[in-house]
Amino acid sequence: MHINAQSLQAAFTGFKLIYQQAFAGVTPDHERIAMVVNSSTKQETYPFLGKTTGFREWVGDRVVQNLKSHDFTIKNKSFENTVGVDRDDFEDDTLGIYSPIFAQLGQDAAEHPSQLVYGLLASGFTGRCYDGQYFFDIDHPVLDESGNEISVSNFGGGTGTAWYLLDVTRAIKPLIFQKRRDYTLARMDQPTDEAVFTRKEYRYGVDARVNAGFGLWQLAYASKQELTTANYAAAREAMQGMKGDKGRPLGVKASLLVVPATLEQQALEVVKRERDASGATNVYQNSADILVSPWL
Repeated sequence: MHINAQSLQAAFTGFKLIYQQAFAGVTPDHERIAMVVNSSTKQETYPFLGKTTGFREWVGDRVVQNLKSHDFTIKNKSFENTVGVDRDDFEDDTLGIYSPIFAQLGQDAAEHPSQLVYGLLASGFTGRCYDGQYFFDIDHPVLDESGNEISVSNFGGGTGTAWYLLDVTRAIKPLIFQKRRDYTLARMDQPTDEAVFTRKEYRYGVDARVNAGFGLWQLAYASKQELTTANYAAAREAMQGMKGDKGRPLGVKASLLVVPATLEQQALEVVKRERDASGATNVYQNSADILVSPWL
């Protein structure tokens, strides 16, 4: 192949098509548990976290429900994934060998948000959320009916493999995926580019500015106890009995059971099996959807 501007453009067009097809072929699942927010600056602040809303009988003036404000900030981070193509392969017209690489770039880009979001979920035992506590903790501060601060738990304890119950039925999700600049394939293939001159290498890379952060801890419950019907039932009871400030019920629904691949069988037995080991009806059958994540 004769290398010129036209052939380089044609090669990039082909690489980009392969990348886009692979990207579109992935069905990411991070949006099931994370609210996607488009960012317009280097970081975003979420003052609404920690506030609660609810209807009341309108007697007298309206009551503005601004119980407590938190300046929880998520900073965008830059991520990249870059590959090199040898100039000799251009000259020998053997670019087809790179098709799987650009397909993998597309798949990696489509899956990267899930890696961030589920990685963040798994770090919730040591990562802090808007109230300054660990996302999964036993002493989140909440105001009781009398206005006194009490501790509320969204962690079931234990030391085994973690599993998670989430409420994903609301506009606000347990986690946040923040996007400043979407994943884009770019090229450095001009003769004057340093890598082309010194290493006869054309470089192609994907980059983005994104990040993930904790949302509402009230919509998530984690346990490191064995995933059994009894422990699942206890987690549902604790989560769905969650109350906000001043004792107001939050109406939380334990709608999604998230597990790593190692707990898939236990999850299916607890949530999908028609009868338990003794033959009795499984009252928790289909009480939640199951999401098995390879990123946990």
